[in-house]
Amino acid sequence: MKYLFFLVLMIAGYSGFAQQHQVGLRLGDPYGISLKTALNQHYAAEVILGRGSPNSSQYYRRTFEQSKPLSSAIYDGQQVSGAFSLQARLSYEESLNGEFDIVEGNLKGFAGIGLQLRSVALSYFYHTPNPGDMPLGRVDERSDVDFGPEGFIGASYLFQDLPVVVFAEMGLFMELLNRLGHLKVQGALGARYSF
Repeated sequence: MKYLFFLVLMIAGYSGFAQQHQVGLRLGDPYGISLKTALNQHYAAEVILGRGSPNSSQYYRRTFEQSKPLSSAIYDGQQVSGAFSLQARLSYEESLNGEFDIVEGNLKGFAGIGLQLRSVALSYFYHTPNPGDMPLGRVDERSDVDFGPEGFIGASYLFQDLPVVVFAEMGLFMELLNRLGHLKVQGALGARYSF
C-alpha cells in the first residue's frame, strides 16, 4: 500500500507541470479507475487501479501441474477471486485532427509503455489416486502474482463543448513473474472527466 501511495505522490508531483488532468472509468481488461495527467504537449502519465480478468483454465491447470502440492495430486479445477491490478504508464500522444479534417474537439492517437502488477487468489481443487491416504476433496490455496511490461496503442477524443474524453485502446502484457514470457492481449474502452 505504501508503494501505491508513493506512486500517486510521484504522479501528483509531475502534475504541477501539467496543463490537463483526467479521471474516469476504464472498461475492459483490466478495468478500473484511470488517473491521467499531461506532462507536456505530447507526453502523458497514467495510473490505473482496478481488477484484471483471470487467466484461462488451461493456464491455471499448467501452473498447478508444474507445482503440485503432492506428487500424486490430480487436478480437479480452480476458483479465482480477489483480482487486483495496478498499472503505471507513459504515453506519446499526437493530434489527428489534420489527418481526418476534424474541426471540433480533439482526436488524438497514442502509444506507450508501462508496468503492470496483477494478483488473484486461487483455490485449487484436487484429489489423490488412493482415497484412503487422505480425504477425497482437497484444496490448495495460493496467490497468483503477475508482473511485467506492457505496450499499448489507442485513440482518444476530447469533445469541444464537454470536458469529457472517450478512448479505446489495445495492448499486450508480458509476464516476468510467475510465468516468464507469457503474453496476454488486453483492450479497453472508457471515458474520463478532464479538468
